[in-house]
Amino acid sequence: MIENAPFDIVISGGHVICPASDINGVMDVAIRGGRIAAVQKDILPSSAKTLIDAKGKLVLPGLIDTHAHVYKYVTGRFGMDADMVGVQSGVTTVVDQGGPSCMTLPGFRHFVADTAKTRVLAFLSAYLVGGLEGHFYPNLYSPDGVDIDATVRSANANKDIVRGIKGHAEIGGFARWGIEVMKMAAEIGRQTKLPLYVHFGQLWGLPESGANGEDAYTIIHRVIPLLQPGDILAHPFTRHPGGFVDREGNVHSVIQAALDRGLKVDVGHGSHFSYRIARKALDAGIVPDTLGADMHGYNTHVPAPAGTPGEHPDDENHPFAGQAKFSLTQAMSSMMALGLTLEQVVPMVTTNPARMLGRSDELGSLQPGRIADVSVLSDLRGRFLLRDNEKTEVVAERLLQPAFCLRAGERFDSTAPILPQAVAA
Repeated sequence: MIENAPFDIVISGGHVICPASDINGVMDVAIRGGRIAAVQKDILPSSAKTLIDAKGKLVLPGLIDTHAHVYKYVTGRFGMDADMVGVQSGVTTVVDQGGPSCMTLPGFRHFVADTAKTRVLAFLSAYLVGGLEGHFYPNLYSPDGVDIDATVRSANANKDIVRGIKGHAEIGGFARWGIEVMKMAAEIGRQTKLPLYVHFGQLWGLPESGANGEDAYTIIHRVIPLLQPGDILAHPFTRHPGGFVDREGNVHSVIQAALDRGLKVDVGHGSHFSYRIARKALDAGIVPDTLGADMHGYNTHVPAPAGTPGEHPDDENHPFAGQAKFSLTQAMSSMMALGLTLEQVVPMVTTNPARMLGRSDELGSLQPGRIADVSVLSDLRGRFLLRDNEKTEVVAERLLQPAFCLRAGERFDSTAPILPQAVAA
C-alpha cells in the first residue's frame, strides 16, 4: 500500500466497457473517496494506495438487476438476502419487483434497503399485501386487495427507493377477476408517473384457457392498450402460456407495435426462461432492454446452515426441485449463447436499467465523479453447457462469472453460495 498516493484504488488492465462513456477497450479505472476519479490508459501503479490487477477480466459499471426478490422473511420463501443476490454476486444495485406494498414499505426500507451493502430499490406492488406467496393465497390479489389512492401516496412519498409499480397479467388472475386489477395497476402508474412492470405468463395455477371464458393467449392483446411509453413487459421468453408467443408458436403481432410506441422489455429470467421461446422472439427482432435475473427462494438453491430444518429447492419435495440454477451473469451468458454480442448485453445491465429507474445521472456509468459502483467479471472461453427449465441445453463459447465488485468504492468478492458453477460441454 502506498499511503500518500492520489488514488485509493486503481483497477488495472481490465477490458472496460462503459456504454454511457463510449469506452470499450483495455483501460485502468481509478477510484478516490468512493467515486470514479479517472478512466484512462496507463495510470501509474504508484498512484494507487491499492492496485487491483484485472488483466483478462471485464470491468463494467456496477451491474443492475432489475428483477429481484429480497424482502426476506416477509414474502415467504420468495425473499432472499439482498447482499447474496447483490454485492456477493457481483451486482451493485438490485430492484425488488413487487415485494413491498404501500402497507409494508416502511419495513422494507428499515430492514432491507437501509441495512444492505447493496443499493436496494423497489417497484411497489399494486396489491396491498405485496409479494406474498400468491400461488397459495390468490384471493388476496383480487380488485378488493388494491387501494389506488394509498399506493399512489406511498409511492410518491418514497421515490428515493420506489422507482416503479408491479402488476400481473396472467391467466390465474384474469380467470378469477378479469382485467380490472390490471386497469387499477395502470392507473397507479399514471398517477405516480412511474413505469409499470407487468408480469406475463401463467402464475397462479389455473388452466391456460376455458376458466370463466378467459384465454391466456389473448391477455397480452388486452393489456398492452392500457400501457404507456416506458412501461415494461416482463418475461418475454416465458415457457408458460400468456407470454410473447401465441398458440401457433408465433410472436404476437402487437409486440412490435408496442415497442415502436416506447414500451420496454425485461427478460425476467427466473423459472420462466425458455431457450426455445427466446429463439423465436429474438428471430422476430424482439431484443430486450433490460435483463432481470428473477431469482427467488423457490428457484434458487440457498444452502441452509447445518441443522436448519425446512425445504430447499434441491429437496425432492420442493415445488421447483431440479430446476436450472442461474444468476444475473449467467443470464448475460445465455443472451450471448443465443447470438447477442457482449456489446448488446452490457447495456441491458448498466445504462438501460439506469434509464428505466430514472437514475441515469447516478447509475450505470463509469464517468468520473460518479459513485464508484464497478463490477469485475471473469470472461471464460471454451464450451460450457447451459440448461433452461424445459431441460433444453445450449452450448456457450463464453461464460461470464462475477469476480468482485466495488460498491461506493468498497470491495466485495463474489462469494455467494447461490452462484452457478461452470459446466463443461
